[in-house]
Amino acid sequence: MKILLTGKDGQVGFALHKKLMSLGEVVATGRHELDLANPDAIKAFIDKTKPDIIINPAAYTKVDQAENEPELAFQINAIAPQVLSEKSSELDIPIIHFSTDYVFDGLKHEPYLETDEVNPQSVYGQTKWQGEEVVRQNKKHIIFRTSWVFSSHGQNFLKTILKLIQEKTWLNVVSDQIGTPTSSEALADVTYHIVKTIFNDSNFKDFGTYHMTLDNETNWYRYACFITDEAARLELQTLMTSKDIKPISSDTYPTLAKRPMNSRLDTTKIKKTFMLELPHWEEEVKRILKALTH
Repeated sequence: MKILLTGKDGQVGFALHKKLMSLGEVVATGRHELDLANPDAIKAFIDKTKPDIIINPAAYTKVDQAENEPELAFQINAIAPQVLSEKSSELDIPIIHFSTDYVFDGLKHEPYLETDEVNPQSVYGQTKWQGEEVVRQNKKHIIFRTSWVFSSHGQNFLKTILKLIQEKTWLNVVSDQIGTPTSSEALADVTYHIVKTIFNDSNFKDFGTYHMTLDNETNWYRYACFITDEAARLELQTLMTSKDIKPISSDTYPTLAKRPMNSRLDTTKIKKTFMLELPHWEEEVKRILKALTH
């Protein structure tokens, strides 16, 4: 099996590259190998590579910067997936595409279902939604919506908090946005399982959109406190404890792009369809922190 993977240097792409290598040849691409802002380059690369499946975790993810660079965000998050989708349809191969909780407005009081109406509130969310819609043009598509991604690789909230508690004596963290931290390793494990399922079942019919996060929920403030307490348990030298972290409302921390207040995604569909058990977010955070501090 030949897998074309985009975004190999991102959090999810990095984890996918490591995990998928046992399934066959992984043609892993980053910006230097494949310029996703250049549709002709994408087409030529696919024609040359002739993959059996395309996996696209690459995205323009600078949520605030996207408000000032809408054209570039649209190019990477919508036009590139359109080209990948068209080429995969042409070759009659599956495509797996990663999306986000930002396609929703965050106003629902329960976790979001795959069938809930989207209403993106930012350029990032809007372009990711447009990307989903073009990927759906290939009947053989899997779209994963996920949220609050973290890992030992790249930049993320967990690593930012870990750095700040070693440099500062207090922190303010937003407490009114809820969601589920999700490790890129868990995303890679699920993707691996589903890719195997697709290729082992000649009658595979379960294409579509799936919500994929870890189990349980939290808010950014409680998440920061958990990281800090866990760092203390691991005997990391810090300048503060979780008591030095203060909860604040989103109103007191304005950002260019609007964040969903509710980022919770209901994962019932993916668990039932693929008979999966997903780990609790706290267990994955503990595992990553241990790897980062030892």
